[in-house]
Amino acid sequence: MEITQRNAEGYVALAPQGRFDMVNAPVVKARIDALVRGGDTRIIVDLQGVSFMDSSGLGALVGGLKTARQAGGDVRIAHPGEQVRAVLRLTKLDRILAPFESVEDASRGW
Repeated sequence: MEITQRNAEGYVALAPQGRFDMVNAPVVKARIDALVRGGDTRIIVDLQGVSFMDSSGLGALVGGLKTARQAGGDVRIAHPGEQVRAVLRLTKLDRILAPFESVEDASRGW
């Protein structure tokens, strides 16, 4: 899985590409953990390039959220496709990982 990283004022945006599943979820979680260890605790995961997400991908996001919050930060998601939104709704995790329409929207109000 390719993950593009963009450092911005006050946050880091990660943009994974492809399937966010049991094969690739540990890669995203490891990247979030490394950012938090390095002091970047405000992270936006841009899901625009994600074609599919399963429970492993969701678990990576929730695990990353927990890691970031323990360090005083947060993880937000942006650009989720309809399949990702459906997974969030079905699991009721859209209440915890509220989806934003864009990275810019997600970056407001830290």
